[in-house]
Parts: sequence; C-alpha cells; structure tokens
Amino acid sequence: MAQDPNFRVALRPQDKSAGNNGAPFILANPRFAVRQASFLALFVTTLFICAGCSSSKEQPPPPPPGVTIAPVIQKDVPIHQEWVGTMAGNVDADIRPKVEGFLLARLYTEGSYVEKGQPMFQLDKRQAEAAVEQAIGNLERVRAALSQAQIDVHRFTPLVAQRAVSQAELDKAQSSERAASAAVAADQAALDNARLNLGWTSVTSPIAGIAGVSKVGIGDLISPTAVMTTVSSVNPIYVDVNIAEQDYLRLSREKANRHGRTDLELILGDGTIFPHVGRPLFVNREVDSRTGTIQVRGEFPNPGNVLRPGQYARIRAATELRKGALLIPQQCVSELQGVYQVGVVAADNKVTIKSVTLGPQFGDMWVVDSGLQAGENVVVDGLQRVKSGMVVAPAQYKDTQATAPTGGK
Repeated sequence: MAQDPNFRVALRPQDKSAGNNGAPFILANPRFAVRQASFLALFVTTLFICAGCSSSKEQPPPPPPGVTIAPVIQKDVPIHQEWVGTMAGNVDADIRPKVEGFLLARLYTEGSYVEKGQPMFQLDKRQAEAAVEQAIGNLERVRAALSQAQIDVHRFTPLVAQRAVSQAELDKAQSSERAASAAVAADQAALDNARLNLGWTSVTSPIAGIAGVSKVGIGDLISPTAVMTTVSSVNPIYVDVNIAEQDYLRLSREKANRHGRTDLELILGDGTIFPHVGRPLFVNREVDSRTGTIQVRGEFPNPGNVLRPGQYARIRAATELRKGALLIPQQCVSELQGVYQVGVVAADNKVTIKSVTLGPQFGDMWVVDSGLQAGENVVVDGLQRVKSGMVVAPAQYKDTQATAPTGGK
C-alpha cells in the first residue's frame, strides 16, 4: 500500500513496559492537529471566562461606608462679638524741661519702670545757680532799704508829736517803708523762681509708669518745647475700640439684663486670652456719621505691666444670650455657592442631605437657625463619601464642646 505524503512515521525508543518491541508510532495529520489545538485553546478560554463570571456573581456586596456622627444639641448659649482695638496708657506724660540748658546726663534706663518724682535727665545748672545768687543779693539789698525805712518811721513818729519834724517827713518815711516792703516781697518771689529754675534743671517724672526711649542726646541744647521722652501709666490699661451701632445696641441690652455689669475679654496678638477680665469704662458721646461706629473704651488690670500702649488686641463681649439654641460641630457643614448642607443619619442608618441656615459661631460649634431638630444625628466626618439614601455605619464623635454643660467661650 502506498504511503500518504501527508503522514509521517516516527520511531521512538523501545518501551519494554508497554511491550511494543519498538513498533513505529504514527503521528496524525498536521492540519488536524492544528485544528485540534485551536479548539482546545478556545475551550480553555471559554472555561476561564465562565469561571470568572461565576466568581463575580458570588462576591458579597461591599460594606456600608463608615462615618462619625454627633447629635444636635439644644441649650442656652451666650453669643459673643469681637472688635479690634488699640491699647493706650491711662496717663501718657510727655517729659519736657521747664528751663533751657545743655543736657549733661540721662538718669533712667529706657523702657524701665520709673517712680513719680524720679530724676530722668540732668541739665547744666550753672546758669540757674548764678541766677539764684543774684536773686539773693537783690533781696538782701531791698531788705536793707526796708530796715532803714522802718528806722526812719520809728524815729519820726515821736518827733512829729513834739513838732520837731513835719508831718510830711513822716509821711515820706512811711511811704519809703511800704515801697521797701514791696520790694522785699518782689525780690523774694524772684529768689523763689530762681530756685525753682535751679530745681528744674533736674527733669523728673510727674507720674509712675513705663519710660520710653530717650528722644534727645547728651550735649543737646534743650528748650522747654522739646519732648525728651514719654512716660505711660499702664496699670490699669485702656483699650479703645470702634463698634457698629447695632453691636452697641445689643451690648447695651445685654448690660441691662446683667444689671449693669458687662465683662470684657482681651484676646492678645498671639491668640491667647488675657487672664484678667476688663470692664467698659465709657462710651463716647456720639456715633460717627461717616462710619456708623461709636468709640468704646475698656479698662483692664495690668499687673506686671505686661500690656503696653500701642498694642493691637481683640475685645470680646457677650452681646446676646440665645435660649434653646441648636448646636452642631463646625466640620459637619459643607458649603457650596453660599448653600450650607449637612448629612442627617436616621434610625435605619440612612443618610439624608439637608440644607441649613447657620447663625453665629460658638466655640467649635455652629448655631443652627433652621433646618435641623434637636436630637438628630449629623455626619461629622465622611460627608464627602455619602449621598442621600445611602446606608452608612455610624460611630459617635466625641471631640466637641457640645457636651459642655454651659458652653465655651
């Protein structure tokens, strides 16, 4: 029988276990083998696809997203207003000399606390000392003239009775006595003034307070118009603020509700609260028609002279007591184009997105004017991951002032 050219015969080694005794092994047609391999690959691919489909259908649904929630708290809270103010000493004294002279010495330490009457500058006093000596000489001369006039009057008085001296001579002596007495008084005043000028060559502080930097130098010719330095009395210290007319009216009503007492808090430039409470000292007489504000001055105790004039600070005061206010943490709120929204979690753990109207801040909380009810649970963390109708896994949020019994500052 003739051999088909599409078939090949291949010999393989003897396999004694099979007992074929080296018989030839005939391979199939190559075309058939290719078709068979393609069918096998297609079968395997289909099997993997079916296995994948069947595994995806068997996966469980993903767990609900986790969020933290906090209840809407209802309680009475004080509403605070803040204003920016400038500190000023209760007395700011510009130190000027009373007399003219060359500056010889500065007797104080710049920026230190000085007592009332403490010497601060020393002027050249030689000219003042010479003026005192001259005034003393003038006074002695007129005193001698007064003494001579008194002797003449004493001598002429009995002689007029004896008609030994005319009345005109006695009148002249008495007139000279009065003139000499007036001259003594005038020269005594000149001496006192010269001594004052001598004392004023030592420039002293008229008040106790903090002394500023010296504005004059050693050797300068100082006139009475020159400001040598400034001393400020800073305990207590004043804080001046300009508040809006509406805030002033609310502050006045709250002061009436508290029987005339209003406490002021001072927030310093580093954000810390000054430990001492202040009080309103006075309100200016009129509202500025250009700005609609009115000046209010607060007074704060300043032990240790920590606060200094010119510092900027914020004044905070309670202008309203809002009863039954609803409070939520500030991070609950999402704002988009002026619309504020919060996520509310119901009893079945479903989320509802609600729009709310917010009031003023209270510590780390928002006061909610409308849109929520007391006791509702709002989403604090995870609001970006949820939408209305979604089921969530809630956990309580505790880092808030909502649990405080009376509220924070």
